[in-house]
Amino acid sequence: MKSNDWLHGFRHSSPYINAHRGRTVVLTMPGDAIEHRNFINIIHDIALLGSLGVKLVVAFGGRPQIQSRLDDAGLESSFARGLRITPDNHLPMVMEAIGGLRAYLESQLSMGLVNSPMHNARIRVSSGNYVTAKPVGVLDGIDFGYTGRVRRVDTRGIEQLLELGHIVLLPPMGYSPTGDAFNLSYEDVGSQVAAALQAEKLIVFIDDEGLLEEDGSLIRELSARQASERLNDNAVTGHDAALLKAACDACVKGVRRAHIISYVEDGALLEELFTRDGSGTLVSGDNYEQIRQARVEDIGGILELIQPLEEQGVLVRRSREMLETEIDRFVVAERDGTIVGCAALYHYPEEGAGELSCFAVDPSYRRAGRGDEILAMVEKLARGQGVHKLFVLTTQTEHWFRERGFLPTAVQDLPGPKLASYNTQRNSKVFYKPLCQ
Repeated sequence: MKSNDWLHGFRHSSPYINAHRGRTVVLTMPGDAIEHRNFINIIHDIALLGSLGVKLVVAFGGRPQIQSRLDDAGLESSFARGLRITPDNHLPMVMEAIGGLRAYLESQLSMGLVNSPMHNARIRVSSGNYVTAKPVGVLDGIDFGYTGRVRRVDTRGIEQLLELGHIVLLPPMGYSPTGDAFNLSYEDVGSQVAAALQAEKLIVFIDDEGLLEEDGSLIRELSARQASERLNDNAVTGHDAALLKAACDACVKGVRRAHIISYVEDGALLEELFTRDGSGTLVSGDNYEQIRQARVEDIGGILELIQPLEEQGVLVRRSREMLETEIDRFVVAERDGTIVGCAALYHYPEEGAGELSCFAVDPSYRRAGRGDEILAMVEKLARGQGVHKLFVLTTQTEHWFRERGFLPTAVQDLPGPKLASYNTQRNSKVFYKPLCQ
């Protein structure tokens, strides 16, 4: 039987296609990625993004290519602070390697073979002196020579090219007002350019699926603050630390989101941009996911979330009309415009009690702590309303609440109005949690 999985995925990607159209995305590409066999697929995906109206800047590196060129010339390379030291006699080889990479990338983005993803793409690629550089100088007694840092970005020049539909290609080179050329870190170029353009996203390519914990598991999300703490604690080291710092710096300077994704995995770039959960590690400087008070426009999302649980008998049925009148009692967890969790707080001021009700989390997020975050929000609101005891009625999730400090109690302990409306047919168990003020 013919599978329609592609059709389902394509239809559900349309909100993300619309969201990214006309937005600027900066791709940060290491030289290792350019040499990898999956690179041709990344080129095809870049072409697809351009056809969908995404404004693209590609900052590329060339460390292995530079090293190869220096080795061929019999020159020994040295590093300090994660940067290559560039004496004046190395600079010609550095420029030669980077120039060759630039030409190669332009040639790959110019392909248009029939029966290939690039057919009729007609991509315009532009590059130039859009990055002004300054020398690193002397650090710890080491003269870094013609190794530099980004000093200024010609945002107007880049934006004009993006408006014309060009892909802007930025090599790891910068130029000074004195006419000198400097060898730059490609991570620095990508991060600084993304910040200067106030890009929607910075995409940083890495050889793993993203940043990994010590046990090898993927770190899915980090706030800029959490990323900075990991760097300060040396929890991330080596080149991964440089990549995370680039992502963190961009977010602190106004880039909404940075994503560290795999250049080895086919389709990682498209998965990141056009699916809800994306791929790799997200570094966010804003409320990408937030727990907040519900609004009237959230009712549709809440209904979609709770309907399956109502049909299973886990939740009491609520009509749209009821939700409209009680929406101010609800909090929601919103992820990328989608409601993935909700709960309601009903206050009984005479008893100093509050009821946690209509508690639901999308199944895809139940193991990621969303329920705990929603519960914490409800408890905070309850304390603000003078609630001393929070109670919940449940038929299916007794152990979840007991693990979070809720204690069993008798039905007769419910506040008077709630006791009067207690549904004996559901036979819900009652649990409460004392709240410290």
